[in-house]
Amino acid sequence: MDEALLPRKERSIWEILTWELTVEELKKISFVGAPFMAVAMSQYLLLGVSMMMAGHLGELALSGVAIATAFCNVTGFSLLWGLCGALETLNGQAYGATQYYKLGSYTYCAIICSLPICLPVCLLWMYMDKLLVLIGQDPQVAEIANRYAMCLIPGLFGYAIVQSQVRFFQSQSLVLPMMFTSLATLCFHIIVCWVLVFKFGFGSKGGALAISFSNWFNVILLGFYMRYSPSCEKTRTLHLKDVFLSVKEFFHFAIPSA
Repeated sequence: MDEALLPRKERSIWEILTWELTVEELKKISFVGAPFMAVAMSQYLLLGVSMMMAGHLGELALSGVAIATAFCNVTGFSLLWGLCGALETLNGQAYGATQYYKLGSYTYCAIICSLPICLPVCLLWMYMDKLLVLIGQDPQVAEIANRYAMCLIPGLFGYAIVQSQVRFFQSQSLVLPMMFTSLATLCFHIIVCWVLVFKFGFGSKGGALAISFSNWFNVILLGFYMRYSPSCEKTRTLHLKDVFLSVKEFFHFAIPSA
């Protein structure tokens, strides 16, 4: 109603300014959102590539890998993704308040807290075949799923670190390094997966091992950038006292997030 009372000239100027501001904000969102979308897609494609490779091994292998992927994603990877989601709040608040040293403390705290949680998940994966048979799954499929999950265990620990690192960079809008490392990891994964599955004859287990190698490869790439980039000079500092004092605060946000 207020706009209707404005003269036509003032109204057109207001509309132009509003449109320019909207376009400017869209550019900012796209600059952050598009690379982060590439990061998320690259991480999901790790599982997809291994499943596609298993599809060339036969229906039995594909069935086992599909069940293992779904089971491990729900009980392990999604759990860690949710736990590390606490950093989106904690790191965002710290960065907004220019308390840059806290980003490093919160990130290291998330890693320290997430790694022990991987242990009961690994125990669950070790007995996956028995659980699947118990609910009526074919024993052969259950056995393949179990072997696949066992080979994913090293990658679970790497995934916990990667998710903490991703939140560390995300809170600083350092999305381009994440995008490049994620795409490099995906290319690395495709090659390693093909070699392990077909050239070395590991079969479906090779796909799971490739995921584990790729997760740790991503950890190393992000770790190097975090350690040596001037962009992270103020935020990568480690204060052990703050790390352990942040545990309670981390779980306060991590449990609902998971």
